[in-house]
Amino acid sequence: MTAAERISLWLEQIRASGQAMRIARTVIAIAGAVALVVPALQSWDEMDLVPIVGAPLLLATLVLPDSLAGTGFLLLVGLGWLLRAPREVSWSLAITAMALVVVHLATAFAAQLPSYVRIRPAALRRWWLPTAIALLLVVIGAVAARLVQGAGVPGSLVVVAAAMALVALTIWFAAGQKLGRD
Repeated sequence: MTAAERISLWLEQIRASGQAMRIARTVIAIAGAVALVVPALQSWDEMDLVPIVGAPLLLATLVLPDSLAGTGFLLLVGLGWLLRAPREVSWSLAITAMALVVVHLATAFAAQLPSYVRIRPAALRRWWLPTAIALLLVVIGAVAARLVQGAGVPGSLVVVAAAMALVALTIWFAAGQKLGRD
């Protein structure tokens, strides 16, 4: 199968897919663009590698959400920020973090189903609450980090790890997951 035939097949599958899958992929595209653009607009010198490699990874995530491209995109943007950004917590950092959370959750939704599946937008309802909780916790985490920044609190790594575990459990249970086997 040639590349042109693969692209034609993929476009055919997208046309046949339901509205929920198109919404999920649109959300991935918009949030991914925000995650690429916000760090690029900052005054510090971002690595040139981030947008050059990030754009193809985002495109690959749109085409194949169940591949490692999404993970690569998240790691690239996150590491690009960690390596070059100033140490202070800012609103641009919170916006980038929220965009990455949305990319992650929308990709998780799109990856669990074939691209040609026809489902209604009501299937997205199960994802709204965990997404809202995750976004709210990003903002709360940014504000809390800003308040304790430079405070030199002993054991702060343990506190951060415990808070991240609590966030993960909150989102897990909000998504309706269970700990045991069904």
